[in-house]
Parts: sequence; structure tokens; C-alpha cells
Amino acid sequence: MSDSATDLIEAGGAAPQGGERRRGIDRVIMLLEALLRHRAPVRVGDLAKMIGAPRSTTYEIVNSLLEAEMLENVGTEGYVYFGRAMHLFGWAYSHHNAHYRRILETLDRMAAETGETVQMCGLRGNKYVVLDCRDSPGPFRISSDVGVEVPIPWTASGRLLVGHMSREELGAFIPADDYKLPDGRIIAPGEFFADVELARQQGFSETSALADRFTWCMAAPIRDGHGAINKTLCFVLPVDTPQARRSELLALLREHAGGLSLAGS
Repeated sequence: MSDSATDLIEAGGAAPQGGERRRGIDRVIMLLEALLRHRAPVRVGDLAKMIGAPRSTTYEIVNSLLEAEMLENVGTEGYVYFGRAMHLFGWAYSHHNAHYRRILETLDRMAAETGETVQMCGLRGNKYVVLDCRDSPGPFRISSDVGVEVPIPWTASGRLLVGHMSREELGAFIPADDYKLPDGRIIAPGEFFADVELARQQGFSETSALADRFTWCMAAPIRDGHGAINKTLCFVLPVDTPQARRSELLALLREHAGGLSLAGS
């Protein structure tokens, strides 16, 4: 129980009810999510607006997170961002999870061997995210920001990650606006559903010039112990990469993804 709750009881008041405590936890989560999406330090007052909470409540949450080193002050003008405790949490996850470590080692090896941009991708809610990335060292560099949420229809990986869904489920899952590409082109839902089915049948997915007109993307599934696809291994290539080179890289991608899968395809 927090000190504030104890003080309230000693003063003759009531302890916070479950609903109040839950709302407080929700606001902490919303605050951390807002920082993650903003991807830069934010003033506490602006954070309050971003999560729709009173300034006093937001300051209280931020002060608690600062004490826990989950946030830290940035500069002298009231900005805050993630603190070193968050790094330790991530480090603990990646080092405890042996399978995750194997994937990261594979990313390092594939990037070194091929000189291409290689990624591990997944879903976060109804959006696609890059979970980790090794950028190409070449003069033409293609990279994606880790953790940035992107509409599923824009991606090769997305077509694999939703492969377990029916057309009806996909229609309900993907927002209508997510079929509109950055340059204004529209992907017809029926075309996307057909792509999902093709990816399911062939065990990989390729797209070109969708989110970025200069890229060719290919993805292969990493299956968990139940055979479900919740991560993918991907190459992001220049769109003019020769067919022979693409075929070579796709074979390598599928081989490594299959080796990382915990259940057969």
C-alpha cells in the first residue's frame, strides 16, 4: 500500500477502492505509451494533455516514476523521458528469453553476411511494429524505427502475422483508414485479403513500393511452440534489387526463420 493510502487511513479516511487503483495504473500505462509513441522527451504539462489526465495527477505519476528511475529529467525545462530502469527491464527480458536471444544473434549474423537491412517484426494491437533491426552498412541505407506502429496492409510481415484470421475477422480487425498508403494510393481490402491467403499458402510474403516506393520487402514466419506466427524475419531491400539476388535472399530468409521456429511449418 502506498504512503498516501496509509496516511489517508490513519487520518480516518478510506483506502483507495479497486476501481480507483485500477484507474491509476491505467494512467501510468497510458503515460508510458504516450512517451513511447512520441519517441522524444515531453514536458509534464503536455503529457497531461496527451493522456487526458489532470496536471496534478500527471505530476504525481511522473514524480513516482522519476523516483523509481523509470523516467528521468532531460534538460532544465521540465522535460522527461524514459530512465535507466527501463533499459534494465528490457535487458532482463532479452537475457531471460533464450529464444529472443537466438533471434537477435541471427539478426546480427544475417546483416553481417548479406550487407542488407534485416528486421524482426510483430504486431502490437492492430498495428505492425519493427521489434528489432540491423541496418544495411551500404551507401543506400533503408531503416525503420523500432517500435513505431504502422498499418498492417503496408507490410509484407503483416500479411503473415494475420494469416490465422478469416476475411470477416480481418475486416473487423483492420481500420478502414489503414488501407490508405502514405502517397494516397488505396489498397483494396479484397486484394489485401488475397495477399494474406497467398502468404499463408506459400509460407512467405513479398511486397514492393508500398509504405516506401523505393523498397522491396520480404518476410518469413517465426513460429512459436504452438505453431502460431507472432514474429517474422524480414529483409528490406532497394526496390531495384535484381531478381536473382532477391531469390537468393528469400531462400536464406526462409532457412533462418525456419531454424528459429519452435514448431514445424
